[in-house]
Amino acid sequence: QVHLVESGGGLAQPGGSLRLSCAASGDTLGDYTVGWFRQVPGKEREGVSCLSRVGGVTAYVDSVKGRFTVSRDNAKNMVYLEMNSLKPEDTAVYYCVADPRVICIPSTLKPGVVQYDYWGQGTQVTVSS
Repeated sequence: QVHLVESGGGLAQPGGSLRLSCAASGDTLGDYTVGWFRQVPGKEREGVSCLSRVGGVTAYVDSVKGRFTVSRDNAKNMVYLEMNSLKPEDTAVYYCVADPRVICIPSTLKPGVVQYDYWGQGTQVTVSS
């Protein structure tokens, strides 16, 4: 099992940047596919990005491609989401996720396709001027 805790959310201006961090405890994060989901109240939870256990394979939802970057530091048991050129529509609660069996391909970011076993408590990101 792995326990995930996000940090780094907050208020950013349009065009600004934020870096989300996810600290894992328990199991070794290197054995898991990791990623980020987000949710706006009243809307379905959306997969944002994922990063494979091996090989550094990444996938992103089309709306964040070229702006967001997911990374991991297995030695520190950390996952990161670098968010640049932020837009008001990026406003959401962002969740860190991990699963030992999910394969990181774009289709697994679609709502309802896969269910990650482990979720953090979420961190609010608000993009507004």
